Amino acid sequence: MTQIAELPPLILHPFSGGGTDALLEGSRASLALQGLVESGEEESVLYRRMLTGRYQEVRMLLFLGKDLFRWMQQCVESLEGTPDADPAITRQSFAALLVEDPPESVRLKLEGWGVTDRRAVFSRAIGIHGLFENPPPPESLSPIFLRNYHRFADHAYICFQHLQAFQPLDAKKFRFDVYASEEYARLLSDQWEIS
Repeated sequence: MTQIAELPPLILHPFSGGGTDALLEGSRASLALQGLVESGEEESVLYRRMLTGRYQEVRMLLFLGKDLFRWMQQCVESLEGTPDADPAITRQSFAALLVEDPPESVRLKLEGWGVTDRRAVFSRAIGIHGLFENPPPPESLSPIFLRNYHRFADHAYICFQHLQAFQPLDAKKFRFDVYASEEYARLLSDQWEIS
């Protein structure tokens, strides 16, 4: 491949489900349980809040994972029948590109959005969506899983990457943009008005 391959945009949808308050309360409860902040609440109440917050984190990552899997499949399909087609370029190729070495423009945009650890966020989203197609009921997840979901997600991502051999991609040879869904809808609307 000599020129830059243009990939479909990565469109990220907002997290819904009323979980932002639970996320914040869960984080505060976790800090209190670790003795890092003061709290007058009973340990059992803090523990339940922490687990509720962790459940919301899992839901958020699952929905992000859906967006990432959709994008990875679009990328595979966009290369089919082109000179860049290679059966060794799989969804895992695009997962590694996104997690390990995205184009500089994507990295900068994510940093502008406040994403400080894209590797952890994207790899865990892929891992969680590899485990669950839809959010499981909270009572179906064990407290051990919820307390340590990030470790399970990290290992699930590694498992996903090892499901099949894949060709690693050079970020300098692939270009794509990342958009919030609302931002992308506005962009399309503006383009339609111009034409």
